[in-house]
Amino acid sequence: MINKSTVKTPVHEQEPNIRNGNFKEVVLGYTSHEAMEEAGRCLQCRHRPCVSGCPVGVPIPEFVHEVAEGHFEAAYKIITRENSLPAICGRVCPQESQCEGKCVRGLKGEPVAIGRLERFVADWHMKNTEEAIVQTANEEMPKIAVVGSGPAGLTCASELVKKGYRVTIFEALHKTGGVLSYGIPEFRLPKRLVADEIENVKKLGVRINTNVLIGRSITVDELIEEEYQAVFIGSGAGLPKFLNIPGENLNGVYSANEFLTRVNLMKAYEKSAKTPVKIGKNVAVVGGGNVAMDAARTAKRLGAENVYIVYRRSEEELPARVEEVHHAKEEGIIFRLLNNPVGITGENGFVRGMSCIRMELGEPDASGRRRPVVIPGSEFELDVQTVIMAIGQNPNPLIRQTTQGLKTQSWGGIIVEESTMATSKENVYAGGDVVTGAATVILAMGAGKKAAAAIHEKLTNQ
Repeated sequence: MINKSTVKTPVHEQEPNIRNGNFKEVVLGYTSHEAMEEAGRCLQCRHRPCVSGCPVGVPIPEFVHEVAEGHFEAAYKIITRENSLPAICGRVCPQESQCEGKCVRGLKGEPVAIGRLERFVADWHMKNTEEAIVQTANEEMPKIAVVGSGPAGLTCASELVKKGYRVTIFEALHKTGGVLSYGIPEFRLPKRLVADEIENVKKLGVRINTNVLIGRSITVDELIEEEYQAVFIGSGAGLPKFLNIPGENLNGVYSANEFLTRVNLMKAYEKSAKTPVKIGKNVAVVGGGNVAMDAARTAKRLGAENVYIVYRRSEEELPARVEEVHHAKEEGIIFRLLNNPVGITGENGFVRGMSCIRMELGEPDASGRRRPVVIPGSEFELDVQTVIMAIGQNPNPLIRQTTQGLKTQSWGGIIVEESTMATSKENVYAGGDVVTGAATVILAMGAGKKAAAAIHEKLTNQ
């Protein structure tokens, strides 16, 4: 029976004044009853618009129907036919602009909470099912190399090993997971879930070699010489951008990439941490995307009294997820919108303030958003001791500099054929942030899945 409610079933969350003092997960998820109630809101549309909004093509109406019936394991099996990381996607995907953005329920109320349901199903499976994962790698099949163990690499590797290929992932860091491990904070994505998902990939037969920096330890060309029949590059975008304003070299200025890596990967929030992060009383985070929200909310949990999001456009143009902005506001993050930094001031080598100028919105620019224009004479000083730059990242240049015949964009992204993710170099494919620049987990997964299908088709034909 269809639940006619026009609003989503509420989800449990930690109270803001409590979660600001810990790194535990903010959203606590649905109970079985709540999940079934929410799944009952699905109209089971014949034309299934929600599926067209999913980059990995999860058959959403089918799995939601099983949840409504209380068949949670059946729902899990439906999801994982297309998505190998459901516990992760249910937490960090921007559903509001993808599957839920196309939900018919959203025309006269709120869309079905597809992301919350996917998360519930994955969590239920982990708690209630001891899955016997059978290794699928076949020693008679060709070898495939995957560069990077983030969402693009893990997805590509999973898809290929399920078809029998011998897949080896080469990861530059000592810990696997890419942005899932070092970029997204614990309070949004618990690292035990990431570890569990990666362990499942390994049980399928994927080998993972850590501390291997492609371009230094071994090159892409050398991988091909070692008889890897195809190489997928999913090395992400870890090279931070800066504004090139005075004072960016002062102590207390971080890139969001460094800041979040030290907190998430090196546990800088623990008192015994060997690489602690020094946070001042007042912190400015420059940028308006999900990474900026992650950095700001992390700084708050590290003890900062006032944390400012400094963004040169208005709230309507904020690229961050609506949920992340909502949570940030609940936690007391202060939004300084239509403000732009022009310099960082210091004393004895340390940050003591940030000079900003006020902006107003003019005509739309190439991105379709209204272009921010400086208001003359509106400069002011923001009293801060820490500045975190979260204005985007580009791919590390190492792979493109050491791989002959690999064509790239002027900003460093690898150029690919969109339908296959094939690069200009024979038998080399790429996907995720190394192609698009910093984007979403699910888009990276979609690219990894597309590349795996193309690799399989080519090797099968050969």
